[in-house]
Amino acid sequence: MTYLFYDIETSGLNKCFDQVVQFAAIRTDLEFNELERYNIFIKLNPDTVPSPGAFITHQISLADLQNFGVCELEAIKKIHQLLNTPGTISLGYNSLGFDDEFLRFSFYRNLLPPYTHQYANQCGRMDLYPMIVLYYLFKNEILNWPERANIISLKLEFLSALNGLHGGTAHDALSDTEGVVELAKRLASDRKMWDYITGFFDKNIDKKRISELPIAWQQDGLSYPEGIIFEGVFGAKNYFQSPVLGLGWHNHYKNQLLWLKLDTEKLVNLTSATIPTSFDIIYRKKIGECGFLLPSNEKFSRYLSDERRQRVAENKLWIEKNPQLFAELVNYHLEYKYPIVPNLDIDAALYQNSFRNNSEEAWCRRFHVVDLKDKINLLNNVPTENLKSQAIRVLGRNYHEDLPVKIGSEFDLYLAKVKDNDVESIPIDYRGRKHLTSSIALQQIKELKQNRDLDTMQLQLLKELENLLTY
Repeated sequence: MTYLFYDIETSGLNKCFDQVVQFAAIRTDLEFNELERYNIFIKLNPDTVPSPGAFITHQISLADLQNFGVCELEAIKKIHQLLNTPGTISLGYNSLGFDDEFLRFSFYRNLLPPYTHQYANQCGRMDLYPMIVLYYLFKNEILNWPERANIISLKLEFLSALNGLHGGTAHDALSDTEGVVELAKRLASDRKMWDYITGFFDKNIDKKRISELPIAWQQDGLSYPEGIIFEGVFGAKNYFQSPVLGLGWHNHYKNQLLWLKLDTEKLVNLTSATIPTSFDIIYRKKIGECGFLLPSNEKFSRYLSDERRQRVAENKLWIEKNPQLFAELVNYHLEYKYPIVPNLDIDAALYQNSFRNNSEEAWCRRFHVVDLKDKINLLNNVPTENLKSQAIRVLGRNYHEDLPVKIGSEFDLYLAKVKDNDVESIPIDYRGRKHLTSSIALQQIKELKQNRDLDTMQLQLLKELENLLTY
């Protein structure tokens, strides 16, 4: 078994339409001794519209990407191979909150299996960010803890600076990865706690711990366990936690276990009419991922304020007095299905479409091992039209100058949709968000220049982007 610590820098925040521009990784043994390191820069795809905010943050120049980057297909194939090396535990800092899903869509877009690094060949995933929450709350002495405006901040750049984890540049993927390795070493210095917390990423252990939570409520033959979920999403003012009541497994999304936030102010005013707008009081938990569920005993609930404890008591009383409305709430959320997004772009359809079948996967494997000429010939025998369209995009992004006129023209038609500022033609992702357009990106550049105090490097980067977007 090995750890693969990694970090990515991207062209923007949209996991479907943006792309990785830098991938850095350090492979270590389980004692954190370095075995290998990687630092990959990736050329911009012709259908990527860069987010100005992203580029003035990581400060990677377009010229460097063009001169030193590799094409996306080759880079993503290499990254996929690294994460799928047998016995690899891939991890980063907030990697499950951002990087992992970003890579998942990158794999899907490039016709690679998007999920195998999670389970196949003894591979798995972890994330230091949710782990650091438990260290902050229950093993505080292991690190110095940065504050901003008198509020604790768990941002990696602040933790690294205060604890001397690395001396490199924040938002450089390799420098951040070095910092994450050093952070893991610090956390693992308490091996007992490290082993306990990493157990949350083991589905069998996580499921067993949840099954052992005490039952707080029973109704109609059903049992509802009680616990506390710890995750960064709840924020420093709430000590990164929420007391919850388990509602059960989702009836359609079998990997989701639903929980009701017991410290919500909204439950006591709930009606049948407001149930469809009550998503913010529901927490969706996936086994083997954050947040971490612990018993609501005094040890783990000691950070709950008197006000929150009172709210929990009031909500429990409300449940007891309103069993029918509570059952209606539970049933609504256990049955809820995400709405189908009309006109969903094929590269954004990972969640809406079913998994690729055996025939499609076999075709994709063949596509990746043959030369360009045979890749083109394979388009004559592709299992589905969607897969054919995705393959044409892969070829257009990476080999546009070498394509036959017919295939090149088909890619150009798609590219025109991306570049066009016609609202009706802009590609849409699975959340209904539109692909960034050149006109919007140029407007963002204008606003950044007006409202931000930019240094010389950032101004130069924005100039590069302007030149690209107005070409």
